[in-house]
Order: sequence, then structure tokens, then C-alpha cells
Amino acid sequence: MAVYRQPGTVLTDHTFDVPLDHAAPGGERIQVYAREVVAASREREPLPWLLFLQGGPGGRSPRPLGRDTWLTRALDDYRVLLLDQRGTGRSTPANRQTVPARGDGAAQAEYLARFRADSIVRDCELIRRELLGGDGQWSLLGQSFGGFCALTYLSLAPGGVREAFITGGLPGLRSEVGDVYRSAFPRVERKNTAHYARYPEDADTARAVARHLRDHEVTLPDGGLFTAEAFQALGILLGTGTGSHTLHYLLEDAFIPGPAGPALSDSFLAEAHSNLSFAANPLYAVLHESIYGQRSVSPGCTGWAAQATHLEFPQFDVDKALAGHGPVLFTGEMIYPWMFAGDPALIPLQEAARHLALREDWPDLYDAAQLARNEVPVAAAVYHDDMYVDTADSLATARSVRGLRTWVTDEYEHDGLRVSGGRVLDRLIRLVRGEL
Repeated sequence: MAVYRQPGTVLTDHTFDVPLDHAAPGGERIQVYAREVVAASREREPLPWLLFLQGGPGGRSPRPLGRDTWLTRALDDYRVLLLDQRGTGRSTPANRQTVPARGDGAAQAEYLARFRADSIVRDCELIRRELLGGDGQWSLLGQSFGGFCALTYLSLAPGGVREAFITGGLPGLRSEVGDVYRSAFPRVERKNTAHYARYPEDADTARAVARHLRDHEVTLPDGGLFTAEAFQALGILLGTGTGSHTLHYLLEDAFIPGPAGPALSDSFLAEAHSNLSFAANPLYAVLHESIYGQRSVSPGCTGWAAQATHLEFPQFDVDKALAGHGPVLFTGEMIYPWMFAGDPALIPLQEAARHLALREDWPDLYDAAQLARNEVPVAAAVYHDDMYVDTADSLATARSVRGLRTWVTDEYEHDGLRVSGGRVLDRLIRLVRGEL
């Protein structure tokens, strides 16, 4: 158990053995890694624990650089555990290099079906008992998908939770996956409209890039295909506080003079690759739609819901935009089948993703009756017109969880927890404590 120090903090490595399938605890086991962080001045104190549940799915926990971002506030009161959820970071990896060893696509999908929120929560319960003892309780901080996990935790094992803070991550308890995307496309369109109003010259640049990609075969630095649809996927940036500005700076470097005419610059392609590649978080793509699968809501498969719903919004069709006068609209947090044919990090997982998309009868992730009688203090930041999580769904869920208090704000976008210097977390702590 390695212990090391950064400015103002002490960090300790923990590794836990957990069952791959919690329904078969005597079967195969995997490892889950977590990093303990405590203020250097309070290293020996018996502080309460705060478990951080990262966004995603498929995102590893933050790698702190001393006392930074929301840790500036958390470490005043807590000993923090940064969890690399199963399959991510330093936990047993699930990616193109490891998953194909499981066998064919069906076998790989069966393995990956054990990486949803219900399994993550059961991992956490084993970890809690090991660190805190059977009667110990800890606090939860769930960001985005981590908030989804927190609601699953409050459904399956509320006795282990002392209090919960959720930021940008109150899911619709009974949202069918098609409806999730049906409400998402208008939100993404509004973010596009705001971006082009802020940077009107970007509309012509985006059309020029999309036209170039339709007329030329272009590859990214890793050899992946860079199509017009992949270019549209850069819209995932638009849901963060600085995302519109980042996209603008990316576009202004798009073209460079070439011997045969304008060409996409190496710097543009490198930046596009850094925002589009799933090499660092393949589970995000593989599991994205399955996080909405619940048999009591819809016993059928998720069936590439984003792709199917996309057809209902022709304004996002790049060829229609190029044939007419409308802007090329960027898409958002949508996963499409073509990504598994063009991204080298996903190509080996293509068959597994197809089997997961066709999988039916996903177990429920939320217990509405348990949440309705919830006794754990909960506070949630709901971001007005959040591009990634539907605000209406979040507020409906807030009304369904007994004792949950909300803070609805347009001061921050979806990344408010990370960029607010601890202010978002401080507000939620004060809400839970009854100070506001």
C-alpha cells in the first residue's frame, strides 16, 4: 500500500479484489483500485470518508495535483476516496487490448454487461466494509454518471451512506433510452445556436470542413477515419463552460494552404483526435446506452437508440446541411455504430458493442419505492439546460427522492464541480447541513 505526498496532501494507494459477478461471489475476481486523499495537516485524524464517483461511464477517477479543483473544499472536512470504477484506470482494464481475450463478441458482451452501475455500487459496498467496517457509513459525491451511480447506491444499499452530493447527475428513474436522446437533440441544437451566435464565422468554417471531409478521405493521427460525422461529434465540447471557446479555437486552425489547395492542418487533426479518440475511455462508448437499460421501463434492447433517434432530427444530417443553406450542426453525447468502425480503440470491440446493443431484459438500476422513503440527506446541483442530462428528468427525479434538496443554477455548465474551485461542493454541503 504505497503512500506518497503532494503539496498539501497525502495519498495512499488501495487495491481491492471483488467478484466479477456479485451474484457468483465464488467465481472470477477482478481488481478495483482507489486512491485515498487527505489533507497533510489532518493525516492522522479520524475524518469521515467521502467516496467520489466519477462521470462516464468508463471514466477513471481524477488524478489530483495537490489540493486542486473540488478537493480544495472536500479536504476541509473529509478523507476522500477516488475510485477507479471497474474496468477503468488502474483497476483491471477493460479495453481493446484485454476484452478480445474473452472470446467472441457474445462472450465479450457477457463480460462487459457486468460493468454497469449496479456492479459498481456492489464493489463500493465491499470496499466500504473493508475500510470502515460493517457499520461504517461514508458520504457520496457523484458527478454526472457518478450521480446515476449514487441513485443506484441509494436504491440498493442506503444503509452504507451517510449523505450524498450529486452534481449534474440526477437521471430519469423511468426514462426510456429513445426518449433520453429525443430530449437531447433539441438541447444540443440550442448549444449549437448559442455557439454560432457567439462565433458567427465558425458556421462557414464548419461547412468548409464538412465539405472537405465529404470530398476527401482523411485520417487522424492514430489512423482512424475522420469523416464528416466524426467532425460533428466534436460538439460534445459544447456542454462545458469553456467548450464553445475551445471549439472555436480548434476551428480557426482548421485549414492550411497545400500544394493541391486547402488542406486540414496537422494541428487541427491532432486536436480533433484528442477530443474524439476513445483510447482512454472505451467503456464510455461501449456501455453508454446500456446505462439506461431497465427491464421495468423497457424490456427490449437499447438498439443503437442515438442512431435511430438521429433520423427524427434532419437538421443534424450533414448532407442536408451541405445541400442547403442551414448550418452544419454538431452532435453531443451520442454514440453511433460507425464509431466502432473508425476508431482504432473501438474496432476490436465492435462485435461486443453490437451484442450489447441487442441485449434485452437489463436489470433495473433504481428502486423507486426505496427512493420514495429515502432517509439519507441528499443535495443535488442541477444545471439549467444541461446538455448531457435532461433538466426536466433531473427535477422529476428530485421530486421522487424523499428529502432531496436541489440547487438549480445557470452559473455553471455540466463541469461546474471541476471548475468552480470548490464552490459547487460547498453549496451542496451547506444544503445537506441545513445551512441554506
